[in-house]
Amino acid sequence: MALDLKKFTARFIDEARDHLGKLEEGLAAFHSGVADPETINTIFRSAHTIKGSARMLKLAAINETAHHLEDVLGAMRSGGLTYTAELGRLLERAVDAIAGLVEQVAEGTIPDAADPLLCDELGRAAAAAAGEAVSAPATATPVPTPQAEAESLPPPTPTPSATASAKLKSPDTVRVSMNKLDELIKLMGEVVSSHAMLRQRVADLRAIERTRALAPGGSPTVLKDFARDLKDDVAAQELLMEELHRKALVMRMLPLGMVFESAPRMVRELARSIGKNVECVVTGTEIELDRQTIDRLGDPILHLLRNAVDHGVEEAEARRRAGKPEAGRIRLSARQDAAGVVVEVSDDGGGIALEAVRDKAVRKKLMTAEQAAALSEAEVVDLIFRPGFSTNAIVTDVSGRGVGMDVVKRCIVDDLQGGIEVDTRPAAGTTFLLRLPLSLAVMRVLLVEAGGQTFAFTAQQVAQLLRVPVEKLLMVAGRPAVVVQNEFLPVASLASLLSLPPRPEQPGDELLLVVVQVRNEKLAFQVDTLVDERDMVIKPLPPHLAHLAMVTGMVVTGRNSLVAVLHAAVLVEMARKARAESQRDKAGEQRRTRVLVVDDSLNTREIEKDLLEAHGYQVTLAEDGRDGLHKAIGAEFDAVLTDVEMPNLDGFALTQALRADERYRDIPIIIITSRQKEEDKRRGIEVGADAYIVKGDFEQSSLIETLKGLLG
Repeated sequence: MALDLKKFTARFIDEARDHLGKLEEGLAAFHSGVADPETINTIFRSAHTIKGSARMLKLAAINETAHHLEDVLGAMRSGGLTYTAELGRLLERAVDAIAGLVEQVAEGTIPDAADPLLCDELGRAAAAAAGEAVSAPATATPVPTPQAEAESLPPPTPTPSATASAKLKSPDTVRVSMNKLDELIKLMGEVVSSHAMLRQRVADLRAIERTRALAPGGSPTVLKDFARDLKDDVAAQELLMEELHRKALVMRMLPLGMVFESAPRMVRELARSIGKNVECVVTGTEIELDRQTIDRLGDPILHLLRNAVDHGVEEAEARRRAGKPEAGRIRLSARQDAAGVVVEVSDDGGGIALEAVRDKAVRKKLMTAEQAAALSEAEVVDLIFRPGFSTNAIVTDVSGRGVGMDVVKRCIVDDLQGGIEVDTRPAAGTTFLLRLPLSLAVMRVLLVEAGGQTFAFTAQQVAQLLRVPVEKLLMVAGRPAVVVQNEFLPVASLASLLSLPPRPEQPGDELLLVVVQVRNEKLAFQVDTLVDERDMVIKPLPPHLAHLAMVTGMVVTGRNSLVAVLHAAVLVEMARKARAESQRDKAGEQRRTRVLVVDDSLNTREIEKDLLEAHGYQVTLAEDGRDGLHKAIGAEFDAVLTDVEMPNLDGFALTQALRADERYRDIPIIIITSRQKEEDKRRGIEVGADAYIVKGDFEQSSLIETLKGLLG
């Protein structure tokens, strides 16, 4: 009976992908100047294994390409061939070609034939190393540019973006069936839920003991012993549950290499398709995440890489003029931190064109020109995550423009309960930092009560828990705020925001504040009580409730009741809109007096802006001293409010620099800071400040009166 080779195809695909990853690592090592014998031996063996497996399965195109690649690597291993940049590009083309052929097999298509031009170039390279005579190729020519290199390759069947998307997916299996692992994860979730009920039994028994509501004939001593034993049982079960949780998740963990290893090849393909030369350096492939997270991570990373290639890295001529290497570089890396995993995607391109983003926001009528000019750099960057937002009028296959960044935000923040930070520098490049939880199966959850109902926040959303005396609450622009670590934090009642009756406050009360952070913005939610903090299973919303944007899922408590897990980003946006509507209602005459507010805290800037705008001032924001000096030089202001402790340029230095400018020699400059030592106050006056206000003693009427008095 003939042997059916089809059943070996899936194993071949997984094995080939593993070896292609090793080949990518070897090429990256070559490029960084490491071409030691062990690295050459490792990738030689990978090419040899792919060749042998392809020959067994009668995959002639893969067999032939891998055979020629093996010959070249063999020449390098024997010392007959030395690595050069030109040879590196040839090896990259060979690896890319094999990867494309393997993906065709994965899609159920048997490749017709190997690329004859590529095989001819590989053959000539190996022959030259062996000292054999080399005949001229049928079609000439070294590859001088990325455009020509792209033209030398056979056109791929799918578009570059489609191919890349397929390569950033994890396999359907690890070492055991994923169905069995999913069942184990579900079982672990049920154990967690049943444990919550068991904990509630302990609370019920304690309540019975306190009230002495015993059944006839019951013994208080027996009841106490029972409660003690039950408590011990719960503690023992908790240890077992944690162990089960740990082992179950480890079984379903996958290395990020499943997503990362194909990135260099994908970046090269995308770059060639638009005539650029871009390399991708990958690190942290050994870091592991839950399979569920890995599966969802492919699309956002794909979008970030596509945008980095198409819009981050400049054209070769522009890079030459800027004194940069012609080949652009993208870095994809991962590392672990205390809360989970941090993934970074960075490029050495020109940075985000902030002025173009501002202009597009005005053209799309998202805001007025004055509002756009007043935005800080961080606020401008946030605009790129809006649906359909794009600064490029050209839609390409490489980056769809106006879709990708919205997908990144929705996936990372909404689906994966993570966070995004962006650092962009003109002419130096952009870094996207993605913070991810290790697993979505069970997450740390904070349960709070507000307005007589229980709600939940995931631990990734919570920055701090604070207890603040009600007397410490400040009223700024008609809304409460507190000063924490040199910044104003706006305070919002969670009950009021959710249209629930808030608990009345009494003098001497302590406010319980849950501080959430969404990218660079913080907001303190006032809640009534802290109910619990524990690992819980977050269940997805049923389809008929999927439209509730402020709820990301549900958890089950010990009393078998459902608690909504709130979406911090949506709540912060709701609070911002409520604040904006309030300020519009208060806005009166045309604003004439222009004030520059400089503070590295977004929350402090926003609070001071609301206060000033409520009193008729036109406000421009700056996120640090250097940004403030730049905006002050580029425009004219009637007054400046500045913090002291800021990066790049502190408030004292900013004040001194402004006083050296003829235009700002006599305009009011007010320092608002948490520094309250006398020497700090003296220094502020010495460098030229007209007033020095301590944040802890802040009163909005005092600031407005001071500003009015200085303006005359």
